[in-house]
Amino acid sequence: MRRHEFQPGRLIAGLVLLAVGVLYLLDATGRADLPWYAVVPMAAGGLTLAMLVGMTTYAVRRDRRDRISESSER
Repeated sequence: MRRHEFQPGRLIAGLVLLAVGVLYLLDATGRADLPWYAVVPMAAGGLTLAMLVGMTTYAVRRDRRDRISESSER
């Protein structure tokens, strides 16, 4: 199996959505009483955080790639 790049933004998005799903499952089974306005902002905030982390990761990798290609051209 080929190795792939680690993408922390996707990891954060997956963990946040997993947590939201577990909270909704707990609410559906009656083990927790969560209002919708507590869970929806958590999901939106988590996805926003994942987007920021993904964009930062992309910018760092692009900058590193550009510096490597510039040094190999010399």
